[in-house]
Amino acid sequence: MTTTEAGGVTGTFSPRPGAAPLPRMIRAQAALETRMLLRNGEQLLLTVIIPTLLLVLFSAVDIIAVPTGTAGGAGRSVDFLAPGVLALAVLSTAFTGQAIATGFERRYGVLKRLAVSPLPRWGLMTAKTCAVLVTEVLQIALLTAVALALGWSPHGSPLTVALLLLLGTAAFSGLGLLMAGTLKAEATLAAANLVFLLLLVGGGVIVPLDKFPEAAQGVLGLLPITALSDGLREVLQHGAGIPWPDLGILAVWAALGLGAAARFFRWE
Repeated sequence: MTTTEAGGVTGTFSPRPGAAPLPRMIRAQAALETRMLLRNGEQLLLTVIIPTLLLVLFSAVDIIAVPTGTAGGAGRSVDFLAPGVLALAVLSTAFTGQAIATGFERRYGVLKRLAVSPLPRWGLMTAKTCAVLVTEVLQIALLTAVALALGWSPHGSPLTVALLLLLGTAAFSGLGLLMAGTLKAEATLAAANLVFLLLLVGGGVIVPLDKFPEAAQGVLGLLPITALSDGLREVLQHGAGIPWPDLGILAVWAALGLGAAARFFRWE
């Protein structure tokens, strides 16, 4: 103990080394991941500009044939397209963007250094998923504003929409992390972009699923992008209740993707 000039007593303190509480570590890592996502111009192009351009282009130009039974009026095309583009935004952020960014972090040794920190593997995945959710909120706000300006008339429960988007994010985030944690960075870059293009065409986002052969429709209907876009379309376009089959498909993909990523993700 020592005495100050003012007569006060000060103690002799010693450092208390140790890890911060786990929730605080996850919050700090999530904030860092979010800043990195928002500062990456290429990621913003993929996650924000491309879905917005597709929504505007295909809504303004009569390129696709809207399925029968869609509500008529000037906003007919956008009523069909908007839910699919929202699903595409989730795919681009949670899967493609996250897989590429994480793959190169792994290549440059960033994840190797994180591996020796107190943050556990599942904590890193949780932080990355939280960063994806923040980015998606901004995406969805922008795309919704653009769609409404184009004449979109959404229906259904916002809570059901939020549940679909959350499960879709979990499914694509798990698959993206699995790819980034098992493949080389260059292979992840090529595979993630290829999958993005294939699912854009064959996932019911822009092209209605009934345009494909019947044999292919059964397989395509089990994909997470198809379940997400169809579920959003059932709620937002047709005003349906809870699309249990689509939610079930997304839940299975989420469990498999996140479980496999937690099991097989390699830090280096």
